[in-house]
This record gives sequence, C-alpha cells and structure tokens, in this order.
Amino acid sequence: MMDSMKPTFEKYNSKWKSGNLSCVSVFNRFIVIAANCEFSRMILNSPNFVEPSVVDSMRYILTPENWVFLDGKAHNNYRRGLNILFQRKALGSYLPIMDKCYQKFFDEWLSHDGQVRKYQWDFRELNMQSSLRVFLGDFMPEDVAKKCSQEYFNITAALELVNFPIPLPGTKVYKAIKSRQYIYNAFIESIKDARIRMANGGESTCLLDNWLIAMKQTEKECEAKGKPAPHKFTDHEIALTILTFLFASQDATSSALTWTFQLLADHPEVMKKVYDEQDALRADDPDQPLTMELMEKSVYLRQVVKESLRLRPPVLMVPYQTHKDFPISPDYTVPAKSMVIPTTYPALHDPVAYPNPESFDPDRWGPNGCAEDYPKNFMVFGNGPHHCLGKEYAILHLMSTIAQATRRLEFKHYPTDESDVISLFATTYPQDECHMSFHPRTHTPFTI
Repeated sequence: MMDSMKPTFEKYNSKWKSGNLSCVSVFNRFIVIAANCEFSRMILNSPNFVEPSVVDSMRYILTPENWVFLDGKAHNNYRRGLNILFQRKALGSYLPIMDKCYQKFFDEWLSHDGQVRKYQWDFRELNMQSSLRVFLGDFMPEDVAKKCSQEYFNITAALELVNFPIPLPGTKVYKAIKSRQYIYNAFIESIKDARIRMANGGESTCLLDNWLIAMKQTEKECEAKGKPAPHKFTDHEIALTILTFLFASQDATSSALTWTFQLLADHPEVMKKVYDEQDALRADDPDQPLTMELMEKSVYLRQVVKESLRLRPPVLMVPYQTHKDFPISPDYTVPAKSMVIPTTYPALHDPVAYPNPESFDPDRWGPNGCAEDYPKNFMVFGNGPHHCLGKEYAILHLMSTIAQATRRLEFKHYPTDESDVISLFATTYPQDECHMSFHPRTHTPFTI
C-alpha cells in the first residue's frame, strides 16, 4: 500500500512509545495502558483481578446494575440466557428485517444523483435503524425510533476516556443520562407491546420476540424435567440489555461499515472480486432473498470484512478496572482501583501475524494466507469472559450490507488528505467523514 494510505496516528502514539506498559493520571485516576498482544490478552482473561469499567461515566449512563458490569458466575449465567439470540437460526431470521432497512437507505443514497457527500453519518443511521428493527421489530413507532437515534448521539459523546465523569447539569454525562432515560422508556413500551402480542400467540418478528418465546419454552422444559426455573428476565433487564446491544451496534459497526465502504472503493480490484462473487452466487436467481446460506457461501466477502476490521479496528482500547492489586508482570503490579486498558491496534498490526500489516489484503484470510494461524491477535471483538456476544451478528450485518449494495449500487470514494487520518468518536472514523458518491449499478459483470 502507498505511504499515503497509512493511518495518521501520531495523536495516540505516545500511548505505546514508552514500551509495553504506559502509565498516566487523569482526574486523579491512575491508568495503565497495555500495548502488546500478550498483556492485552492477560487483562481480558483475568476476571480475578479486573472488571469491566468502560469509562467512569458509563455506570451513570448505563446504570450500575446493567449486565455488562456483572462478573464471574452472575455474568456467565446472564450470558447463557442471551446466547440463543445470536445463534444461526436467529441470525437468519433477522436478515429480511435488515434487508428491508438497507433498501430504504439505498433508495435515499440514490436520490442524491451521484452527489459527493460525507457518508459517515449515513452509515451510522443505517446501522441504528436496522438494529432497532432487528432488536425491537415494529413495536416502536417511526418517530420514536428516529428520536432514539438522535439521543444515542449524546451517549456516544459522553464516552470519551478523558471526560468530566460526574453528571452535573450541562455536562456531557448529564445529557447522556437524560438520553438514556428517554431510550429506556421507549424500550419499555415496546417490550410491553411485545409481551401482549406473544401472549396472544403472535409469531416471532424480531430479536425481542425470539427472547420472549425462548424464555417461555425454556421455563416449560425445566418444569417438565423437574429442574429449577432459569433466570426470568424482567422488562427492566430486557430494556437495559437491548440498550447495550444498540450501544455496541451503533458505534462499532458504524465505524466498521464506514471503513469497509471506503477501503473497497479505494481498492477496485478487491471490490470487483466482491461484486463477481455475489454475481456468481446469484447467477440462477439475481433477485433471490438474503439468506444465511447465501452469506455462508460468500467466502471472499467474509475475508474482506475481517481484513477491514483488522486494518481499521473500530475500538482501539477497552477500559477495565482492577479490584485488587494485579501482578501483570514479574516486574510490575498494577495497584487496586486503577484503570487498566488493553489495546487492540498493536496486535492487529503485528508484522509477524500479518506481513505488510498496513496493506489491505483480504487474501491473507484465504487458504493461501497465514492470518488464521494467529487467532490470538484478532482481538477486534475482545477476548475472555466479556468477549462480544454479538460478534457473528456484527459480521453478518457488515457482510449483508455490502452484499446487497452490490445488487443495486456502484460507489466511489473521493480521498482527501484526512481520509486515512484516524479520529475518535467513541470508535474510529476517517477524519474527513468519508466523502463518497453512490450511483445505480449499470455494469454486469462489474468493471473497474
């Protein structure tokens, strides 16, 4: 890759120039930053010493009882009740919902008649709306869904690592709490509607429906076997859990989608392979619906998504807190009540695992590549007991958006001096907010 394509990262280099561990104090909080794969994995896999922290303000925003702050057995039991929501059958049922949303946004993008625009926020809105409908179906009115999308912006803005952590009136944290209250109340109303519909024998239409049905089925199975009833999620717990699902999907996945569209447009030879794969898979039926089977056959597209996530990881660091002294190495013990932060960027750009790491090379994930030989380095979705529960949903969402875009759209990226400068707004984005244009697809087969 040309030198001009390398990310401008000077703003953050001081974090790991001093070695594998760096220390800093912010708002009287002692912070230790790990800057290699081994230390980062150790933190993520040490629940006896650390617990999720995100940022100090997050407990105010998501509420202290939110499941993401659980640890140990309580956390494991909670996650077990959620696993069914992201299994293959459930994921397949979400695809028609997602595609309906994609087509609406594709219509909007085409309505701009090829105008060059900043599309970063369009990608975010697509993620928000598709995830809201996947999670809550049509139980939420359209105007409320749009308002929730706007309110989530305040939550994201309060996630800065260096931020005033106390929710005083006028602060970002205070605004985020008010936004969370609005979103939570909207979710509660949707959950109440869903419970009534499911109680009357309604069919599953979204993640929420799947959850309510699964709880009822599991309860009956345990009763028949004489086993103790599993945890029965309350409306409050469901609302807070979906709040965190949407929090993850609207930030990290929006970042990933922005980078993937940009990278594809900047690498036309890769983009052509994606188009050609989708054309070949749909040769017998160009208008076949989006299915899990189709996505599972999209081998090259999956490689592209993984490579985009590796080269431009949405999340660079995941804050944890030590609840007791943590002997992270023979030479250093992190004090209790410190923030300790594993980083992903160095591991994902390790030249041993990923030769020529600054290049965009989806083939490194193919049969002739070596990337799959280093699974420990691919920490895009975390690691350990708190790894991302929705990993496959996120990858499926990215793949299906691109796959459906190939059916209707051709797109171009217009690089600027800031296209590969990494900026942070909770997650990573191109500094120039991604200048692109979208056009109706006119070339079959696709031509560069």
